[in-house]
Amino acid sequence: MQYQQDFIDFMVEAGVLTFGDFTTKSGRKTPYFVNTGNYKTSEHIAKLGSFYAACVKDHLDDIDFLYGPAYKGIPLVVATAFALYKDYDINIPYCFNRKEAKDHGEGGSLIGYKPQDGDHAMIIEDVITAGTSVKESVPLLKGMADVCVDSLIISVDRMEKGAEDKSAVQEIDKIFGITTYPLVTVRDIIEHLYNREIGGVIVINDQMKNAMEAHLEQYGIGQ
Repeated sequence: MQYQQDFIDFMVEAGVLTFGDFTTKSGRKTPYFVNTGNYKTSEHIAKLGSFYAACVKDHLDDIDFLYGPAYKGIPLVVATAFALYKDYDINIPYCFNRKEAKDHGEGGSLIGYKPQDGDHAMIIEDVITAGTSVKESVPLLKGMADVCVDSLIISVDRMEKGAEDKSAVQEIDKIFGITTYPLVTVRDIIEHLYNREIGGVIVINDQMKNAMEAHLEQYGIGQ
């Protein structure tokens, strides 16, 4: 889809998607890195919200509210909800959590929409590795009401195995029955950027493509 190609270009231009020689927190060497902390301007968050909204709108059937887990999910869910209304005239409730519940003022752990029994939720996140935020979010939401968490939106699926030969996306599906919809996968990135110039530079040449394919061969989930 066009928005996916535009999103990949946007990540490169924003310095979020970079290529080289990196080491992840798990100790793995990787030829590319996604650092969503490099989104830092009003233009970035506006465009990011629109890209998320383009993906979200195709999977909103029977979804009653959007939820953004602290911390990175907070600006994402707000930007996505705003873009859904601005771009598609879709008015949907949203909420996000505090790391620590308040016992004064409005109190509680959630800010925004208050989930109701029978609601279906969609989680808005950036990228997932161990799936920790999702594993924390599901019991939090279910503790508020009899909520069904149906889906998860992330920016990039690295399609890599975790500790048990399953990716974080597969683990979340196995444990919670949550379907993950990435804006793009690493395969989309390779296909779109191979031998293509961004700002006058080819970021995935033959050498980088081979390095990324070798990385997937070693750590990929075979999809």
